[in-house]
Amino acid sequence: MLRLSEVKLPLDRTEADIQSAILKKLSIAPKDLIRYTIFKRSYDARKRGAVSFVYIIDVETTREQQLLQRFKKDIHVVPTPDTSYRYVTQTATKIEQRPIVIGCGPCGMFAGLLLAQMGFRPIVLERGKAVHERSVDTFGFWSKAKFNPESNAQFGEGGAGTFSDGKLYSRIKDAQHHGRKVLAELVSAGAAPEILYINKPHIGTYRLVKIVENIRHTIESLGGEIRFQSRVENIQIENGQVCGVTLANGEYLPSNHVVLAVGHSARDTFEMLHHAGVYIEPKPFSIGFRVEHPQTVIDKCRLGSQAGHPMLGAADYSLVHHCNNGRSVYSFCMCPGGQVVAATSEVGRVVTNGMSQYERSGKNANSGIVVGITPADYPGSPIAGIEFQRRLEEKAFELGGGTYQAPGQLIGDFLAGVPSVQLGSVKPSYKPGVNLCNLSSCLPDYAIEAIREAIPAFDKQLDGFAMHDAVLTGVETRTSSPICIKRGDDYQSLNTKGLYPAGEGAGYAGGILSAGVDGIKVAEAVALSIQKTVNACRD
Repeated sequence: MLRLSEVKLPLDRTEADIQSAILKKLSIAPKDLIRYTIFKRSYDARKRGAVSFVYIIDVETTREQQLLQRFKKDIHVVPTPDTSYRYVTQTATKIEQRPIVIGCGPCGMFAGLLLAQMGFRPIVLERGKAVHERSVDTFGFWSKAKFNPESNAQFGEGGAGTFSDGKLYSRIKDAQHHGRKVLAELVSAGAAPEILYINKPHIGTYRLVKIVENIRHTIESLGGEIRFQSRVENIQIENGQVCGVTLANGEYLPSNHVVLAVGHSARDTFEMLHHAGVYIEPKPFSIGFRVEHPQTVIDKCRLGSQAGHPMLGAADYSLVHHCNNGRSVYSFCMCPGGQVVAATSEVGRVVTNGMSQYERSGKNANSGIVVGITPADYPGSPIAGIEFQRRLEEKAFELGGGTYQAPGQLIGDFLAGVPSVQLGSVKPSYKPGVNLCNLSSCLPDYAIEAIREAIPAFDKQLDGFAMHDAVLTGVETRTSSPICIKRGDDYQSLNTKGLYPAGEGAGYAGGILSAGVDGIKVAEAVALSIQKTVNACRD
């Protein structure tokens, strides 16, 4: 097949227009075109009001070799690369000690799925509940402030990704096309096929619930086992080798291969690993607020006269500003037509995040507006970043009134340094509710200074960003893990053989797609290690 890139068409194109563009580019007759598939569709929005689609198209034709020769100097006509996934090994042998996967977020889920597909019958341990029960607890917290520290927006089947926008794009290098495997499995589990080709695919929270459940059923059908409400209390290590795990109920499970796929909020697990001597380094992360604007303001600024076009949907944005104090402020996890959600995992602390449904039809656009920080801002032990986060979250809880309401402030008041006392045209979406106040005591002074400088700068890039009535909600602290559990080229911990740190919590991913990809890579490493051991025993 041939891959055509940079094929530009108007928003209101038809299937006939796509075919005509292919025929024109290749200068072939309709009879020479066997079929085509869209590999990628993005849009060019550099000129507001003149947005167009840009396609990458895979074409099957009767004249492939001739065309390759004719277009050998054209970088936009090349052979279609092979993006199919191939398992690194398969086994039919029932191994004595099954691999254990700790965590059933995107990383753990895909690690478990791949191990199951390769015949290794993994045991997946999840501290929270199955996704439907978890959903009841999470929505109950949002509506009634009834908080369960083991079943919430962070903990439970599907991980933090379940209550998010379901974004599936990433900037990771993926030479082996593992991301394609992730997307294909999601489609097989019920996601819309369009995620395979649109530039910035997303699934939406409500759809994710069923998809997560279907992946679980697949793992189980292949001999894997998923245990809920099974928090790992301790990892047994002898002479630098993992031997097994002990659950909170006292049960011990032996295994020489343990995938650590906990999320960025598994603070008690990080503390346990640190005390056990597993090598950990502190890492940079970011802190800030969520900000909400009317989605119509964002649409108009980004899309001009084409705002509201059904093929474009709700517009997003990506902003960054380098401040005079040396800090960088940027937008994070932007959710068009979404809502701000309560994302704490600990009692007496307030954390915000953003999510949206597939339709992205909410009145408000929201995004994190966050400031980059480094271990120099929280010196001490490798896990000092955890206590730093906790202090900010406790302050947010206090400013919110101690009821899991979040502290909030209008942008105009924030810039002026005065408390907000009344909402304007923008109604915040955060549940259980927002308590208006002065957010300046919610973050360190350097962060407040940086955000105050960045907002007017963002307004120059996105007209209306600094509108007085836009609402800031605190605090955003879970942008990424505050630690990195370092691993070697074999994906094992630097000082603990058999422990495979993976995903966002270990510092090796950021988002659903990259976490799923890392889960696949680690599963491959585990499978090869087990297979090597099995083969050695046979010899």
